[in-house]
Amino acid sequence: MSISIENKVALVTGANRGIGKAIVESFINHGAKKVYLAVRDVNSTKDLEAKYGAKVITLKADVSDTNSINELAATANDVDIVVNNAGIGNPFSTIDNDVENDFMSQLQVNAFGLLRVANAFAKTLEAKKGAIVQLNSIASIKNFPQLSTYSASKAASYSLTQGLRYELGNKGVTVLSVHPGPIDTDMAATAGFENAAQTSEVSEAIVKALKAGDFHLFPDAMAKQFEGAYQSFSDNIVMANISE
Repeated sequence: MSISIENKVALVTGANRGIGKAIVESFINHGAKKVYLAVRDVNSTKDLEAKYGAKVITLKADVSDTNSINELAATANDVDIVVNNAGIGNPFSTIDNDVENDFMSQLQVNAFGLLRVANAFAKTLEAKKGAIVQLNSIASIKNFPQLSTYSASKAASYSLTQGLRYELGNKGVTVLSVHPGPIDTDMAATAGFENAAQTSEVSEAIVKALKAGDFHLFPDAMAKQFEGAYQSFSDNIVMANISE
């Protein structure tokens, strides 16, 4: 299934900076009718509001809070495309005194956050034959030691995204799993990644992947190296029907 951005209503979580902000701009540049900016701090999107006017609407939302996301879905009940971009990524190793607390906090946002968003918007997306986009990572298929708990949380979100592909895909919803490598964001800088790709590489690739009806998207140069090595497993295991 494929979906065009043109004349669609979209919602982006974590829309105030980084990849989320780039997605908002790409969607509007490709003809989106309206984009909801779902953020924890409603004062953090003033620049987008000034630039795009009535084409953007800021809504308060916290993906770590079920009630907040249910309220978000009730308000933004006209969406065609939901992009679950909000996430956290703290450098943390597997062996550490506080690893359980760190892992739990990352799961709450990166994995449970996806569950909350998907469940809250499922009926609307089914009715609209819309799309849900999940920002995963190359870390969802390989654990990076300096980002061990983040990698594990993204592995969980990727697995859940595969579940959404089956459950929502069978109801006419396009599901896209995005797996960037290091992108020029605050998180990449904190983790010490150099030569990171630009956020627009991800956002523009999302527009094209939705139009193509793809499930996996590896948007940047490093991610494409993973794609090449992962393709056989993806074709024969992830995308195959082996449930019977």
